[in-house]
Amino acid sequence: MVGWDVPGWEEGGAAPADELHPVPAPSATAAMPATSHTRAHDGMPIDMALSFSRTAVEYSNVSRPQRANAGAPVAHMDAMVLNESGPIERAPLRREEWPDPQPGPGEVRLRVECCGVCRTDLHVIEGDLPQHKRPIIPGHQIVGLVDRLGDGCRRLRVGQRVGVAWLRHTCGVCPFCRAGRENLCEQSLYTGYDADGGYAQYAVGPEEFVYEIPAGFEAVQAAPLLCAGLIGYRALRRSNLRPGGRLALYGFGSSAHIVLQIALQRGCDVYVVSRAPQHVELARALGARWAGTDAADMPVRADSAIIFAPAGELIPPALEHLEKGGTLALAGIHMSPTPPLDYTRHLFYEREIRSVTANTREDARELLAEAAQIPIRAHVVRYGLADANQALLDLKADRISGTAVLDVT
Repeated sequence: MVGWDVPGWEEGGAAPADELHPVPAPSATAAMPATSHTRAHDGMPIDMALSFSRTAVEYSNVSRPQRANAGAPVAHMDAMVLNESGPIERAPLRREEWPDPQPGPGEVRLRVECCGVCRTDLHVIEGDLPQHKRPIIPGHQIVGLVDRLGDGCRRLRVGQRVGVAWLRHTCGVCPFCRAGRENLCEQSLYTGYDADGGYAQYAVGPEEFVYEIPAGFEAVQAAPLLCAGLIGYRALRRSNLRPGGRLALYGFGSSAHIVLQIALQRGCDVYVVSRAPQHVELARALGARWAGTDAADMPVRADSAIIFAPAGELIPPALEHLEKGGTLALAGIHMSPTPPLDYTRHLFYEREIRSVTANTREDARELLAEAAQIPIRAHVVRYGLADANQALLDLKADRISGTAVLDVT
């Protein structure tokens, strides 16, 4: 059995970027208790041998918004703010009161309904990724209602439900952008890393990088699609999985449980390896052909595989259980050191390893359309905005089945 000793390896992520000029510091600070929190499970409409409770969330009406007005009185919002990186066990996010953000030209403002919690947020907060903006409001799976439009906005309308994801800016002129690979742009910027994100009551994003949420999705169901879904969707593409093929997933967190639903819809058999018994149970309930804690017990070799866990030691066993000519996609933004590989044992017979970096806007449009058609239903665990530290701590400890979402209403 492979020894997986990296804490919290059940999740994937996206890619870092260059710095953005900092915004003004918050007006006041207040420490947030790290112990009290509320949780509720949102189940999926399938038969499961699991007992998860449902908690309904009522979203308040949003007042009729207007276009940005520089002369309007300054209002304030609650936000969870990172001033200095540190272990999530020390609750580094602080609840602060910040001025409501105002959209600039070409930008839209959202009244945030909810924001998904991602392992990339954890990497930013704990300092696994190079430090960019400080202070920063994390969060890059934002769903809300447009309540203000900056000058020049033409596509979106006030009151529309939209989403903001990790990628928020590319140059549009470099060879990568011109070739449809804007996720590799050297000038790319990211939500919750280079600019403030969705752990707050309001958020701002460039209209060109804000996505319309398909009808039929509740906010909490749409949020996980905006990073977990997107990175999983791109990883699935990078894995070269053919229709009807066999797919192995290593780690079964937010991304993997969405990818499983897509792969099943495409007629594929899915095999899941996870060290967490509750994740194995969820994978089986969602329709995995096989799920277990040890790759050595997998009954067949996979045509394609994706590692979502940030654990480099999973690469050798994943390759060993890959069919000739198969492809292994690495979905994480951060990964622990990779052990040495044996060419004959791991790579020969045209096995491939491919990394995954962020997403393109086309990925997002395709995923949202396919998600609505299936339809994908994320298994959601809800937390309040003030409980962001606890949600991230639970994520790190693999205590979340499915995906965590902060309810900001």
